[in-house]
Amino acid sequence: MSQAAPPAVPGSAEPAQDERLLRTSLTRRLMGRPELGSVVGAVAVFVFFSIVADSFLQPSSLNTVLYAASTLGVMAVPVALLMIGGEFDLSAGVMVTSSALISSMFSYQMTANVWVGVGVSLLVTLAIGAFNGFMLTRTKLPSFIITLGTFLMLTGLNLGFTKLISGTVSTKSIADMEGFASARAVFAETPLLGATVKSTILWWAVLVALATWILLRTRFGNWIFAVGGGADAARAVGVPVKRTKIFLYMGVAFAAWVSGQHLLFSFDVVQSGEGVGNELTYIIAAVIGGCLITGGYGSAIGSAVGAFIFGMTSKGIVYAEWNPDWFKFFLGAMLLLATLLNAWVRKRAEATR
Repeated sequence: MSQAAPPAVPGSAEPAQDERLLRTSLTRRLMGRPELGSVVGAVAVFVFFSIVADSFLQPSSLNTVLYAASTLGVMAVPVALLMIGGEFDLSAGVMVTSSALISSMFSYQMTANVWVGVGVSLLVTLAIGAFNGFMLTRTKLPSFIITLGTFLMLTGLNLGFTKLISGTVSTKSIADMEGFASARAVFAETPLLGATVKSTILWWAVLVALATWILLRTRFGNWIFAVGGGADAARAVGVPVKRTKIFLYMGVAFAAWVSGQHLLFSFDVVQSGEGVGNELTYIIAAVIGGCLITGGYGSAIGSAVGAFIFGMTSKGIVYAEWNPDWFKFFLGAMLLLATLLNAWVRKRAEATR
């Protein structure tokens, strides 16, 4: 029996095209994914170190690589969302240290349960993120200038307050204080299925899943892409640009709080000078993962892949018994190659639409 022709489009002599024929092919959809280039790069890096480093594929080595990637990945996820929204945060690295210092010093000085310090740290860190977003939207200055100022202020506050309160550049031990063990289980090492897992790995997985859902399934995700693509155009169609950017900066602050608590409860004490320079690493992971510097394009999964590449490279060089001084060279080369590959993938995706 012959198949009936599709109904004609009203006002046209041509029959309507079957809707199923309009669906994008799987290959074309994959070519349009921002993280495609980073996935290809991750496979290449994994194969390379599997060949040149005999111990790279051992379970203990892979666990170390995953942990190194997770400590970066927790921050790379919200930084990627912020970059998709068209902004930067140069204060993210020292904000991690600020969060840890606030928890430690408040708990120690007030002789309170460490969870009180953790809660105070969360409120203060979120306030710092809100301050960045508010100043950006209020003054209309570039995010580079706003967050550079915050970076410098936090760097000075971290060192100045730590010396003022503890008399040294590091905090006092809080390992014997009430609540430390439970906080350590949440932020440092979590018991899971009879084993102990680094908490950052779990936090990283949750943040990647949550950020991906937000970007692809929620109105706020549409707002992020719209704001990054063009704030004026987004505002013209009713997108709350100011609120969106403030929430994105608070998202970075929340991740900084998580990373700061991991730093504190993993090592008990915190050095006030830590974190300087890490903000660039977070941005590099997001860019390697497919985020555009200009905003409006990228993914949370891509930032996770970028962080994983960072973890493989930093530890793979050690397992290959190379001079670790070469790490920065490889990181810079990967950044350049990943950016070129991502640009090529994006052009191919646009050409096949």
